[in-house]
Amino acid sequence: MKRPVIEFPCDYPIKIIGDADPFFVEEILTVMVKYDESIGPDKVNKRSSRKGNYHAVTVRFRATGEQQLKQVFEDLKRCELVKMVL
Repeated sequence: MKRPVIEFPCDYPIKIIGDADPFFVEEILTVMVKYDESIGPDKVNKRSSRKGNYHAVTVRFRATGEQQLKQVFEDLKRCELVKMVL
């Protein structure tokens, strides 16, 4: 089965799940701004888990290539509050 082809540059949604910490979104945005300086509140969607223990944050950013996507995923995975990157 072939992977879908992504045409770069494009707006790319990335979902990050992590601890329900007041600094979770700030930590994510600190990483994401390195790759897309135009990221603001209009490109971020946050949802809390039913019990409030976790947050799921979707960020839409301007992806420029596969190597950039790999680096974004790696940088986010290194964040202390992040549990999963999709």
